[in-house]
Amino acid sequence: MTGGLIALAAVLAVATLLGVMLRRRAGQFRPAPSAAQSRQAQTREAPTREAPTREAQTREAQTQEALTEADLGGALGERATLVQFSTEFCAPCRPTRQILAQVAGSLDGVRHVEIDAADRLDLVRRLRINSTPTVLVLGPDGVIAQRATGLPRQADVIAALGSVIRPADLDQFGRK
Repeated sequence: MTGGLIALAAVLAVATLLGVMLRRRAGQFRPAPSAAQSRQAQTREAPTREAPTREAQTREAQTQEALTEADLGGALGERATLVQFSTEFCAPCRPTRQILAQVAGSLDGVRHVEIDAADRLDLVRRLRINSTPTVLVLGPDGVIAQRATGLPRQADVIAALGSVIRPADLDQFGRK
């Protein structure tokens, strides 16, 4: 009986620790991996230690995941696009929508696009969207620069936009 209680306590402690770690990570933006990095991780190849040549950097930039106007069903933002993948019954999707719409409405050239993940399974599979809401920050060329899963904070969205918009241009936030 005592061994069972100890095992139960250990399982609860591990589950609580994992829950806390996942909650702290939710909504935090991280750089989107390039397609080359994704393939390398999937095939478990050892990374090369040589410095990439300019030609290799250009090839890698061309293989990065990008979304087109056809993917989005509308135009890209002139400076950046915030793409939100949602589902009908997703509780954190509504506040995420409000935050992204407010940020996009306050910055010139930034557009917010919401995509129903259930309707666009082709994109969900291609971009490896595993949960909603997932937010992508696209540059003006449609290349994915940052991504976050979960409800992001407004400050984190603005900081993530700094990867595609000059930080000085973000100073206009809230003044529009």
